[in-house]
Amino acid sequence: MSKSLESKDVEKQAHVLAAEESTTADGNPLINEFGDYGAHVLDAARLHGQDIKTTPDGKTVLIPQPSLDPNDPLNWTDSKKQIMLFVISVVAFMPDFGSSMAIITLLPQAIQWQKTQNTIQHNLVGNLFCLGAGGLFTVWLSAYFGRLPVLVSFTSMALGTSAWCAAATSFESYMAARILNGFFSIVAQAGGLMYIQDLFFFHEHPRKINIWSGAIIVSPYLGPLIAAFMISTMPWPNVFWVATGFTALCWILVVGLADETIYNRNLPKEQQTPPKSRLMRLIGVEQWRSRHDRQTFWQAVMRPVVAISKVPVLLCTIYYFLNFAWVIGVNATISIWLTDSYGFTPYNLGMFYFAPILGSLLGALVGHWLHDLVGKIYIQRHDGKIEPEARLIIIWLASPIMAISILILGFALQHTWHYMAIAVLAAVQVAGIMIATVALNAYLLDAYPEGSGEVGAWIVVGRTWGGFMATYIEINWVIQDGLVNAFGAQTGITAAAALIVLFLGMYGKRIRLWQGRMKFAM
Repeated sequence: MSKSLESKDVEKQAHVLAAEESTTADGNPLINEFGDYGAHVLDAARLHGQDIKTTPDGKTVLIPQPSLDPNDPLNWTDSKKQIMLFVISVVAFMPDFGSSMAIITLLPQAIQWQKTQNTIQHNLVGNLFCLGAGGLFTVWLSAYFGRLPVLVSFTSMALGTSAWCAAATSFESYMAARILNGFFSIVAQAGGLMYIQDLFFFHEHPRKINIWSGAIIVSPYLGPLIAAFMISTMPWPNVFWVATGFTALCWILVVGLADETIYNRNLPKEQQTPPKSRLMRLIGVEQWRSRHDRQTFWQAVMRPVVAISKVPVLLCTIYYFLNFAWVIGVNATISIWLTDSYGFTPYNLGMFYFAPILGSLLGALVGHWLHDLVGKIYIQRHDGKIEPEARLIIIWLASPIMAISILILGFALQHTWHYMAIAVLAAVQVAGIMIATVALNAYLLDAYPEGSGEVGAWIVVGRTWGGFMATYIEINWVIQDGLVNAFGAQTGITAAAALIVLFLGMYGKRIRLWQGRMKFAM
C-alpha cells in the first residue's frame, strides 16, 4: 500500500471515530470536535453556515461548545474563572515550596537528632513519593465526590501536617508528618488540568496551563531561597512555620473563593442538579447527592488505570520522569558544590536561587506567546485545523536546551567556573523544563480532554518520582563517576528522551486512533 493511500485510510478512520465518539447515546455533544478525530477546527470562517458558538469577535470556534445552562462553568464570568485559576495556581505552588524548604534544614536537623544528613534526607524521599501517589488519589476521588470537597479536605490536611512538621520533636514524628504532607498537599498540582478543562475553552488552554505550571516550576527555588535566609539566624522549625502560614493562606483562598467546577456534559440542562448552597458544596453534600449522575465509585477508581493504558500518556510520563529527575539532581548537586567548593554561606546560597527563579519566569514569559504562535502557524498550514501533536513541536526546542545546559554545567562545576556561569546555565535548564512542561500538558489535554485530571496526575507521577529517584542516586553518582561523566550521562538520557517526543509527533495520531478514547461514564 502506498503512503498516500495509507494516509487516506488513517484520515477516513479518523472521521469515522470522530463521528462515533463526539456524541453521547442521546445525541448530546460530548467532546465537540470539528473535523478529524483528535483534531479541532478553530477558524470559524471554515465552518461558515454551521450553527456554532464562537468568541465575541466571531473568529474562533468555542471548543467544547458551551451549554445553555448558566451553571455550566464554561458560562461563568471571566472574573470568576480567573479567580478560580488564581486559587488553583497558588495551591499548586504549595507542595514543592514546602518540600524544597526541607532540603535547607537537613544540617540543623542532623545535629539536633544526631543522625546523618543522608538519614534525614529520607523524609524528602518519602515526601516526593507520596506527592505522586496522592495525585492519583486526588483525581479519582474528585471524579466521584466532586472537585471542591476534595480540594477543601486535602488542603485542610496539608495545613495540619505542615504544622506537625514544625512542631515535631523527634525524627520519626517529623518524617511521618512530611510523608503525609506530601500526600495531601499535591491536590492542585495533580488536579490542575481538570480545572482548566472544566473552566476554559480549547484555544485558551496553553496560556492557562502556562500560568498554573509557572507556579509549580518556580516553587522549588523560592522555597530554598526563603529557607536559606531564615536558617542562618533562626531555628529550623521556623522554616516550617512559614510553610504552615502559606498553607493557611491557601486554605483561606480555597474556602473563601473556590467553587465546584465538575459538570456532566452528557446530561441535558433539565437533568442537571442546580447548585443551591455553597456551604453544602464545600463539605460535599450537594456533590454526594448527585454522585449517581456521574459514575460509580469503581468507575472513578479505574479512571487513572485507563489513562495510563494509553500509550501517549505512558510515554509522556516516561519523558517527564527522565527530564525532571535531572532538574532535581542538578539542583541538589549545585547546592552542595557551591557550599563545599565555592564557600557559599546559607545567605549566599539563598541569593543564588534567584537564578533558577528568573529562569522559570523567562520560560513562562517566552511560553506565553510561543505556544500560541506555534499553534497559529500550524493552523495556517493545515487548513485551519490543529491536532494535539502540534503541541509537541515546541519540545523539540526545549529538549536540546535542557541537554546542552546539563552538559556544560558538568564542566562548569568540575573546573570551578565562575558561579555566575553556573547561575546562567541553571536558569537555562529551568527555562527549558518550564517550556516542555506546558507543551506536554497541553498535548495530553488536547488528546484526551475527557481524562484531563488523570493525564495531569500521571505527569505529576513522572515529575515527583523522577525527583524521588534523583534524590536517591544523584550525589553518590556524582562523587563516584565525577561531575563531567555523571552530567554527561544525564545529558545522554535527556537527549534520548527527546526521541519519545519525536516518536509521538510522527505516530501519536495513529496510536490514538488504534487505542481510541478513554471511554468514561462522564
